[in-house]
Amino acid sequence: MYIIVGLGNPGSRYEGTRHNMGFDVIDRLVVTNKVPQAGRKFHALYGMGVIGGQKAILAKPLTYMNLSGTCVRELIDYYKIDPAQELIVISDDIALDPGRIRIRKKGSDGGQNGLKHIIQCIGTQEFIRIRVGTGAKPSDWDLADWVLSRFPADERALVDDAIIRAAEAAATILAEGIDTAMNRYNVK
Repeated sequence: MYIIVGLGNPGSRYEGTRHNMGFDVIDRLVVTNKVPQAGRKFHALYGMGVIGGQKAILAKPLTYMNLSGTCVRELIDYYKIDPAQELIVISDDIALDPGRIRIRKKGSDGGQNGLKHIIQCIGTQEFIRIRVGTGAKPSDWDLADWVLSRFPADERALVDDAIIRAAEAAATILAEGIDTAMNRYNVK
């Protein structure tokens, strides 16, 4: 069984913002794989279904981004999964240009506070992550304002395509493995 967690902030005021890329990818996975929603539990909205021939839990934490680890810890404990093999976390990444995605087997938080809290709560950096590019913060912007801003029209098509590809990458990890997904989607 896999647990796929998309990071974001709950509430309509955050919909479509740079920081909610994880939520957007989870929404795409729900629709394309017809994953029924199970409700609210584990400090998350979650659903259970089959993706790529594997059982999967899809979750969107109801905590704010900086407390995402609470949800992830509860899911891991309840379903007794091995994070290194069965946890996928999808987040935004300001170090990647809009439209780019990057898959990694493990790594640091890269300055992303949701990932930082997850690492603190589960005690390891060894879990799969899919990062969706949102673009670097302009020098005259505050970081919080930047990640909570929406994309301009000229970047929106790139981002929408990246959401589709990130969802496909998650399904590929489940169906064919992480190495195949990395080779297919980590394109220069």
